[in-house]
Parts: sequence; structure tokens; C-alpha cells
Amino acid sequence: MPFLHGFRRIVFEYQPLVDAILLTVGLEEGASCLEEKGARLVDQDTVCSSLVDLLERESKSPVFEAGISYALFKVAERGLVYAAEILLRYGANLNFEDPVSYYNPLHIAILRGRPSMVRLLAGHGADIEKRDRIHESSPLDLASEESDRLACMHALLDLGADVNAQDKLGKTALLHTLACIDGLTVHNTDNIQLLLQRGADVHAATKVGESTASSLVFLIKDALDNSSHEDAAQIGRFCVRTCELLLAHGMDASRCLVEDGEPSLTQASLEHFDLLLPLAVLLLHRGAAFVCSRHRNCWSGHTLLFQRLRSVVQPPDGSVVDESRASEILEQAEFVLEAARVNHPSLPLPPGLAAPVPGDDPGTRGLLELHRRVVEQEASPPALRCLCRAFLRRHLQPWPLVNKIKALPLPDRLKDFLLPENTQRLKPSWESFRTLHGQPLSRSQQPQLAAAASESQLAAAASSL
Repeated sequence: MPFLHGFRRIVFEYQPLVDAILLTVGLEEGASCLEEKGARLVDQDTVCSSLVDLLERESKSPVFEAGISYALFKVAERGLVYAAEILLRYGANLNFEDPVSYYNPLHIAILRGRPSMVRLLAGHGADIEKRDRIHESSPLDLASEESDRLACMHALLDLGADVNAQDKLGKTALLHTLACIDGLTVHNTDNIQLLLQRGADVHAATKVGESTASSLVFLIKDALDNSSHEDAAQIGRFCVRTCELLLAHGMDASRCLVEDGEPSLTQASLEHFDLLLPLAVLLLHRGAAFVCSRHRNCWSGHTLLFQRLRSVVQPPDGSVVDESRASEILEQAEFVLEAARVNHPSLPLPPGLAAPVPGDDPGTRGLLELHRRVVEQEASPPALRCLCRAFLRRHLQPWPLVNKIKALPLPDRLKDFLLPENTQRLKPSWESFRTLHGQPLSRSQQPQLAAAASESQLAAAASSL
């Protein structure tokens, strides 16, 4: 195979044999997709007979093993199982590494999405845990990085691949999947779901603290800072769906990611709750704590909510706030507080929660009134029915609870009370992420994005049945 090395062009001694094998099976170096498709339509019996004849003639060549081993790499890349079987029968080396990429036949079969080839190579003894020399990624790591490799993931897991194996940095296949996602062009929710179903550790973390939660925190911050409103809405739908999967397998969304207090997923969602409302409400409905579950006192949901409210209703630059915007964010804050009380009827206020600065404008008056009601409510004991609801929901975990509660011998009205996430709906204009910059979505855009979100939810619900 010719390739550039510095300023010299090198051709391997075994390249003529490789070329002859590829030509025999209907392929040539650099064959197009159309040529590859045509190769699959040839008479396999004739091809196999011709390939056997060629290998018999060349079997005494001093470069025979190297040539057929590299040819195995090339046919594995193209998914030609029948040709690979013959090459293996004649002694092709399963561990041969491509001199350019350093991938072996199993690696390249995974990268090209060839599950039948993966099974064939593993059946002949290929090591399904062997890591590549450049990135030290396992075959399962490589399969997890793209949605079109899902069938290869199934094959590897069925063959016994270790779902929680770690690379030199401590990254598992689940973390590889999340690291490759941008929520727009790459959104491997099926890969994530499969790994979790097969026992992937939702609490896995790398040596530098990268985790499932930190990957989502990175995404939502990117959605806030660098996205258009349309992109933010799409990233939001991905984050909500992925959070549902991770929470159902025990992710603690309120735990600071590292000891020095890097924001947790819940903290990140509450810091801009009005822009990330679907995620914030989902986390709270799924039992996320309203304070840090690691340190208890490094952040509080009440503090974050009122900080965000003051930044919008009482901006530090003294600018005039649109009355409808102030009214909307106050309503959203009450919605978030109600979601938090579903699983935590008593939400102790943090010491020293300062009251808003008084003012005469409607937004400030609304902020003061909300602060007063929160203080009064948290000073009173929660209602017995709310305590019972929280107790039953904790008893019925893990999430989701819908089918479990529907199966209870209770009146429908009581079931609705136990499942406020089914009855307390977000307004259509609240169902998408928004960005920190730019103009809000127009009235014509909001129904379109709400419809897209509804279609996504219906598809997710159908796939879970």
C-alpha cells in the first residue's frame, strides 16, 4: 500500500499480493461505494474459487502471511465475510495492524459498521477487548461513538465485551459516547440506552472528573452561550431525553461533580432556570435534591432562583424590564418551586436568603410577593397529603413511576396527584431551551418548536413500550 512518509513514497513488498486479492474479490484500493456495492452482487462461489486458486499459487511466497493479513484488513473494512473466511483459513493474522492507522481488522470492521464481520472475527479468536495503539480505545469504545455502529455494539456486548472497561484516562464506553455528542449532528441516545441496559455504570468518572453529568453540563452551557435559538431547542430535546435515561439508572444530578464544587447538573439548570426550564423541571420531578447532595451547603435552589430572578427583574445596569418578561419569569419560578416540592415537601430556606430590594415597578412588587410567600410556606409544616405523595414516590423508585402508579388500586384523581408531571404541563413557549443572547423566539416559531418537541416525546415514549 503506497503512503507518504516524510518526503518518500513507500510501497510495501506485499502490496502486489494484496492488490491481486482485492481484484479477485471485486475490489480495488480506494474502490468507490458503487464499486463496493457491485462487488457484493458477484457470484460468490466463483469468487471464492478464484480466491482459493490465487492463494494456493502464492502460498509459498515469503510475503504470503503479511499480504493475506493486510488483505483481511481490507475485506473486513468492506464487510466481505466470505472472503475473510477464506483468508482466515489460509492463516491471515487477526492481530495484523494497518501500517498507517494501526487499527486491526476488528477495529476497522467496527468503524465501518460491519456487525457480521465483527462476529466472524470474534468467532475466530479476535480479542474483543484489544485496544488500538494510538488512542487506546477498546472495540466497544469505538462502536459507542457513532449511532450507525449500534449493531456492532449489540454484537460486542452479546459476545461478552466488558461494558465498564476503562481506558488509560478512566473513560468507559458510556463516557466515550457522551464525549462524542453535540446534541445536533451527533446524538447517540440509542447507544446510551443500550449501554445502560447492559449494565454501564452511570457513576463512572475519569481521572480528571469527567462524568455523565459533566458531559451534559458542558452541552447545556454551550446551548446557552453559543447556539441559535433553533440549535438550543434541539440540544435541549437531546439533554432531556438523555437525562431521562441516566436518571432512570441512578444518576445523582444534584451532586457537585468534583470536590472543589464544579457545578452539578441541577445547579447548572437552576442558574438559568427560565432558559432551561424543561430540564430543570424534569430533574426536580425525578427527585433531584434542591441543595447539593455532596456538600449540602455549597448551593441552594432557593438562592439560585432568586439570584436569577433579581438579574432579570432588577438588572444591575438599571435598565427598564419589560413587564410581560418579568411576569413570565416569576410564573416560571413558581412552577419550578412547585416541581421541587413534589418529592421534597419541606424545602428549608438557606440562612441569610436576602429579600429583594424594594421598588415600585410591577416586576419588583411581584418578586417581593413571591419571596414573602416562599418564606411563609417554608415556615409552615407541609400538608399531610404532600408528605404521603413524596413517601409513595420514593417507595416506588426507580423512575419512571408512571406504570407503577397506574397499576395501584387507587382512584384516577389520586393517581393524577401522585403524577403531577403528567398534569402540570409546561406552556408551549416554555418547552424549549433558550439562549442567553439574541431575540426570543417569535410567536410563529414557538408552536413549531413545541410540535417538534411533542413529536420527539411521542417517539421516545413509543420506543420505551
